[in-house]
Amino acid sequence: MAELKITKDNFEDEVLCSDIPVMLDFWAEWCGPCRMLAPTVEKIAGDYEGKIKVGKVNVDEEPELASAFRIDSIPTVIIIKDKTVKAISLGYKPESALTALIDKEL
Repeated sequence: MAELKITKDNFEDEVLCSDIPVMLDFWAEWCGPCRMLAPTVEKIAGDYEGKIKVGKVNVDEEPELASAFRIDSIPTVIIIKDKTVKAISLGYKPESALTALIDKEL
């Protein structure tokens, strides 16, 4: 499954009502580290298909979601399970760091 584009309109259905953990990548087009992280996020979406959902939240297009999660630097990756934030990763991180966060919630 490819990454999902998460918006305020589909957030409840795709994230809060998800029966599997969700990894959200808060990013922006102009952010260099976000662009560096994008291939890793895409790979994780493929590698963990069926085990987690991977969503991308463009902070410029979805300021309400960014504000709700108090995003003040990007990229920020958040793991949500059972409607609760379980982990937060700030800045660019290697794939191994992100998969470690995910594996703890599976």
